[in-house]
Amino acid sequence: MSESRLQKYHSQSKAKSNSPKKKHSGWHWLVGSIVVIIVAIIGVFGYYGLSAPSISQEVLQSGGSSTIFDQNGHQITTLGNENRTYVTIDHVPKTVQAAIVSIEDRHFYQEHLGINPFRIFLAAVNNILSGPDNVQGGSTLTQQLIKLSVFSTKKSDQTIKRKIQEVWLAAKVERTFSKDQILEFYLNKVYLANGTYGFQTAAHYYYGKNLTQLTLPQIALLAGMPQAPVNYDPYRHPQAAKNRRDTVIKAMLNNHKISAAQAQTALNTPVDQGLKAYRPNSGVGENKLIVDSYIKEVIHEVKKKGYDPYRDNLKITVNMDIAAQKRLYQIVNNNELNFPDDKLQTAVTVVNPQNGRVIAMIGGRKVGQVQLGLNRAIQTSRSNGSTMKPLLDYAPAVEYESWATNHPVVDSPYTYPGTKIALENWDHTFQGKMTMRTALAQSRNVPAVRTLSEVGFNKAVDFVNNLGITIPANAGLSAGIGANVSTLQLASAYAALANGGTYYQPEYLAQIETADGIKHSYSTSRKRAMSPATAYIITDILKDVVKPGGLGSQAYIAHLYQAGKTGTTNYSDQELAQNPALKGLAKDSLFAGYTQNYAIGVWTGYDSPLQNGLDMTQQKLAGQIYQLLMRSLSASKSNRDWKKPHNVVRVKGTDVLYLRNHQPNNLPAPRSNNKNTWSQNNINEDQDQTSPSSGDNRDEESNSNQDTEDNDNQQSQQNEQNNTTTNNNKNDSQNSGGNTDNNSTPNQPSMNNNPANNNNPNSSPPAGNHSGSSATVP
Repeated sequence: MSESRLQKYHSQSKAKSNSPKKKHSGWHWLVGSIVVIIVAIIGVFGYYGLSAPSISQEVLQSGGSSTIFDQNGHQITTLGNENRTYVTIDHVPKTVQAAIVSIEDRHFYQEHLGINPFRIFLAAVNNILSGPDNVQGGSTLTQQLIKLSVFSTKKSDQTIKRKIQEVWLAAKVERTFSKDQILEFYLNKVYLANGTYGFQTAAHYYYGKNLTQLTLPQIALLAGMPQAPVNYDPYRHPQAAKNRRDTVIKAMLNNHKISAAQAQTALNTPVDQGLKAYRPNSGVGENKLIVDSYIKEVIHEVKKKGYDPYRDNLKITVNMDIAAQKRLYQIVNNNELNFPDDKLQTAVTVVNPQNGRVIAMIGGRKVGQVQLGLNRAIQTSRSNGSTMKPLLDYAPAVEYESWATNHPVVDSPYTYPGTKIALENWDHTFQGKMTMRTALAQSRNVPAVRTLSEVGFNKAVDFVNNLGITIPANAGLSAGIGANVSTLQLASAYAALANGGTYYQPEYLAQIETADGIKHSYSTSRKRAMSPATAYIITDILKDVVKPGGLGSQAYIAHLYQAGKTGTTNYSDQELAQNPALKGLAKDSLFAGYTQNYAIGVWTGYDSPLQNGLDMTQQKLAGQIYQLLMRSLSASKSNRDWKKPHNVVRVKGTDVLYLRNHQPNNLPAPRSNNKNTWSQNNINEDQDQTSPSSGDNRDEESNSNQDTEDNDNQQSQQNEQNNTTTNNNKNDSQNSGGNTDNNSTPNQPSMNNNPANNNNPNSSPPAGNHSGSSATVP
């Protein structure tokens, strides 16, 4: 081959080899660019997706409001920022499900990625061609759920980052939950105008029905509202609401969910058919102030169970009786009682003695619009005065020492052991020797403290611990005439006297039903705190307190079997030095009383006690609150007296009670039915073994002679005066009809400041409880 031909051949070969190379190089560039873009998109998607907020079933179900019901199933109030009643999918009619899916996402059951790319493309094309006045969304129902649960629905928040995270989370939700679950979450989340969230809530608000009772046109109207709830509000925009409703009906027809005949009938239905008259959606807000203190404790208890009442869409049944709660609110906030001003405060707790359920509670009066504020009913910063005496002093004496009601005690000058602190009575007198019944009924301070000392401080403290009351170890003997106790503790402790000796932990909750329909029921724990005999004997004495002429006569209710105890606290010398105008006034006034149906603890006083105190008239308010409330509560309840236990003996014709096999030496001569004869055989030796809270209202006598409790008790004051050895007749007569029981313990120092008291549990209380000259009243 010639050189020229050879060169020509090589040039042709080179040209051939070069042309495909250029083409192949361009293709590689294009593919490489696409790969880079895809990798970048995946990177951005992964970066934003991995930084997406967490999603869980709790989040998808949350955002609603828990509904609270009273013991009778009456709705009390709701908790949460949104008015929402959660409904599970099995209680949602198929027609409702079909309406939602037909108008919001007809391919919902076929989608498994959480997104619909074809729908997104069509929506984008429509939005480009139609302009801003006819915008369509490309979001699936699952994506809408994500927006409602995690993101805001404002257009300004629809950034690239948020859209990527929305798709990411939608895919995760589709992998985690079934279609029924997703639909359930959605239909409980959506806003349907006028403060309503969720279809069940909207059904009640707009039509006064459950979701299962709605007609097809009513269902269609609600199903059309989520896209623009305000614009499709049937009250404000009835024509727009009708047009949207009709669109839903036609979508259901096109989706083969209803027949043509059903569609036509629905289209012909007036849009306002069945629609309730418009009213502001206040829910049960009018109850909020009435139940505020109680609900505050419910919230605390629900959280202790591991739930969030603001997010978990719970149905909470509480032990409140809403009628009792409303009556209590009226008593302390209206004008039935003569409160001196709006600053005078009160706290009241009502407990069912038979099970420990908290029936009603109020933690203040005249509190304005404050919600979940200070609940004084559970505060333990104020002394309970002489309401402590039956619990810490005399009940332990009966329980541990088998004291009879006529056990002799001494009311004489007394100084706390190891100190120079003198204990005084409320009337600044001493009555000498008297019976336990008289000492408790007349609320004498010195016999109470002597009794506590004789029983033993530690034993008595253990006794009240079993009644839910904690006494500090260094409190000293003055705790016998008052310690820091709340009305909740007070009512619960007295409830044990009412039911024959069983202490129930107070309980607010009856049942919690979660959003998925699981129900958890609650009952209180209980324990035997004292014998039925002890409870009966103390109750028999406390009956005297609430009778006409007793210290608690302001609580008297004719013909009602009840018992109770007054309590008051006075100002210390140090406090009086700060404000001498408080002299003669009380710092706190209390009353604790009970029947077999209810136990009530009441406190009254000022939040700033150094500025205001209670005069003699105002000290009666606690008993008057009790009286009005107990009268209302007892109107529809059986009126039963306490049944005497078989091991309690009553001396015939007297008010003396003692434990069988522990007959006291100082028994009065029993009186027979023949007024002219006396016989030891008339001691009550009944064989009744019925519990104190059952049976009829009579004490059965071994000699077949039966006296009712009332007949025996009518003689109580006179019989005790006849059988006591005191010679102080003048002082007795002065106190027989008194209405005050203020206890005064002047100049009690801190136990920690007195070396003589450091190891003496029977010495004075710490300064925190009784600083300086403290005064606790019976």
